[in-house]
Amino acid sequence: MSTKKIVIVVVIVLALAGIAAGTILHGQAGITKVATGKVVREDLISTVSGTGQIKPKNYVNIGATSFGRITHLYVKEGDRVHKGDILARVESVQPEATVDAQQAAIASSKTDIASYVAAENTAQANITQAKADLEQKKFDFDRAQALYTAQLIAKQDFDAKKAAYDVSAATLDQRVAVLAQSRAQTASQRAHLDQAVASQRANFDALDKTISRAPFDGLVTNVPVREGETVVVGIQNAEGSTLMTLADMSVITAEIKVDETDIVNLRLGQSADVTVDALPGRTFKGHVTEVGDQALLRTTGVATSQSTTGTEEAKDFKVVVTLDQIPEAHLEDLRPGLSTTAKITVADKPNTLTIPIQALVQRDPAIEKDLAAHAGKPSNAPVSATTNSGALVKPVLAQGVYLLTTSGGKLRANFVPVTTGVTGATDIEVLSGLKQGDEIVTGRYQVLRALKSGTPVKRDNSTPVTTDDDSKS
Repeated sequence: MSTKKIVIVVVIVLALAGIAAGTILHGQAGITKVATGKVVREDLISTVSGTGQIKPKNYVNIGATSFGRITHLYVKEGDRVHKGDILARVESVQPEATVDAQQAAIASSKTDIASYVAAENTAQANITQAKADLEQKKFDFDRAQALYTAQLIAKQDFDAKKAAYDVSAATLDQRVAVLAQSRAQTASQRAHLDQAVASQRANFDALDKTISRAPFDGLVTNVPVREGETVVVGIQNAEGSTLMTLADMSVITAEIKVDETDIVNLRLGQSADVTVDALPGRTFKGHVTEVGDQALLRTTGVATSQSTTGTEEAKDFKVVVTLDQIPEAHLEDLRPGLSTTAKITVADKPNTLTIPIQALVQRDPAIEKDLAAHAGKPSNAPVSATTNSGALVKPVLAQGVYLLTTSGGKLRANFVPVTTGVTGATDIEVLSGLKQGDEIVTGRYQVLRALKSGTPVKRDNSTPVTTDDDSKS
């Protein structure tokens, strides 16, 4: 074959290739590349996250209960103590002296009572003697009266016996009065003793308040004072000195803030996974024990009911997650104030129909239906949202996805309204509108934003290449 013929063949082949390529490009000129996915069944878990800090359920500020100088401080921050352990002592010279003085007064009162009891016994003996004497004098008086009646003794002798009898009776009455007086003095002294004992209890209480003890087992989280400092007791409008803060670590919580858009999904008892920034790789199980009703401003943390500014800003709600069954080895590492993140499971749907969240769009179903009906057909005028009179109609938007179907020999995307349920991290539950295995358009965002029903599409599930301009935007 000559060189001329070879050149002619090559030219013809190139021309045919160009025609074929042009035909293909012309046929694909109106085709949009889309990323696709399928409706599948899977286990869907919906979670709500929040950040906050570790807090004990119970903690107390142990304040000074006695005025004076701190003589002993037995603990430091981070120490674990048991209920009843002595934490600190304040100087107690004056309370001790008061207790000793009152103890001496009590001893003196007891001695006085013993003396008065002895006086009672003496008075009782005197009464017994007086009764015996009165009885003897009565016998003498009775005989003298009989003899005087018989005119056997002189009236002088009779009068002497009668006088002796009257004196004896008066002596008995006097000694009975002395006994009553002695008993009254004893009772009075016993009352003084009871009063002294009661005062001593107050003195012991004042002395005991110079010693601070742990009210429960816990962790010392703050000790703002030192030995030698003088502490004061709080009064009506003046705060007293705080010796230390004690946290009850038997029940540990994570107090977190949850965005206002998620708070409606939270309920008491929902399970949660709690992680602590200072303890990487460890996850603690817990459950929701408190859901706040008061919105908090995100910038200041102040409740909206207490805020005086009228500026609208994002709000959070306080949620408390109580940790369950913390291992003893990890209990030592959990300290109040550690930053934490909690992921709360608000829904768990096994084997449910799901689609990617990014596939959802908002469209007017009526307009999309018209677009799908005119797809591939010549039209004198574009479809628009107008009435017969030409007035614009406000679109009625509905949630849906673009379903891939074949029409006129081409793969097209058509809008389908769907009803959704639980939202997961990347997928969302489909309640109606789709079935398992349906292929839908999932992206990309720029394509979905402008996509219309009836548009010819082509699958392109390749990974997009991120450029510097994309990263900057």
